[in-house]
Amino acid sequence: MSPGHAHASGSAGQQHVRRLVFALALTAAFMVVEATAGILTGSLVLVADAAHMLTDVIALGFAVAAIWFAQRPATSEKTYGYYRVEILAALVNSVLVLGVAGFILYEAYGRFTDPPGVSGLPVLLVASAGLAVNLISASVLIAGARESLNVRGAFLEVVGDILGSGGAILAGIIILTTGWRYADPLVAVAVALLIVPRALQLLKEALDILLEGTPSGVEFERVAEAMVAVPGVERVHDLHIWSVTSGFVALSGHVLVADPGEQRRVLLDLRRALAEEFGIDHVTIQIETADIEATLGQPCLPDGGNCFGGISEREFSHSPHR
Repeated sequence: MSPGHAHASGSAGQQHVRRLVFALALTAAFMVVEATAGILTGSLVLVADAAHMLTDVIALGFAVAAIWFAQRPATSEKTYGYYRVEILAALVNSVLVLGVAGFILYEAYGRFTDPPGVSGLPVLLVASAGLAVNLISASVLIAGARESLNVRGAFLEVVGDILGSGGAILAGIIILTTGWRYADPLVAVAVALLIVPRALQLLKEALDILLEGTPSGVEFERVAEAMVAVPGVERVHDLHIWSVTSGFVALSGHVLVADPGEQRRVLLDLRRALAEEFGIDHVTIQIETADIEATLGQPCLPDGGNCFGGISEREFSHSPHR
């Protein structure tokens, strides 16, 4: 395969770059407004929400930059191109969210001992405007969040801001009606704790892709069984299934066929089965016959061990009783 080989699956995030740019501009503009209001009113909730918006700006900027990098052509040094930049951006986004949550918790701890006086009305008005901005951004990004891990990272940050704005509205109402000063740091802590699980889930998904784990929603055993069930296939081994980026699943494996004259037909049937049943169309399959396997199937290590351990070394054999 040449470096310029086109990957049919492409990057799911590329389809939503205009929406990302719109959300980036909208979020950046209101972030300045909310940060200024938070400092002037002394509200930790508004400062926390502005900090969330800052991570949104960074996240959306990373997302746009990642998609731009992903569109660059593959080279002989980077044969997959820059698709993984999107996943690295999602990884950075998740770490940023966790960092912001930690900062909010630290600041809130100090305020519980001596909560400052906060004006409720400005908090309520600014938070309400922030909620409207975040809802617009979320509605713009929700379609891409279903398809791209990178866009999902940006979307989750906006969702965190929706929670932050809602919390700020609640704090503003409580302060305005009761004057209870603990409402501001207490709601800020609640917002921080609500976004941590989402950030951890995003972090896990990004790491799974970087570690080339079997993609979510793809059952390794079912794929192997479907390949063995193709007429003419005797055995499947060295099977690997991984994601290059969101929406781009790849597979490689070795297939032993009984009749050398059936190689072309078996290969076509395998590719058709993988595409139709599992949506995997970036496939690299090495067809082997008994004589080839006998020649190449020698142990890699002097003591008789395999080249690589793990599930990919397992053999999936055809069973006439299946």
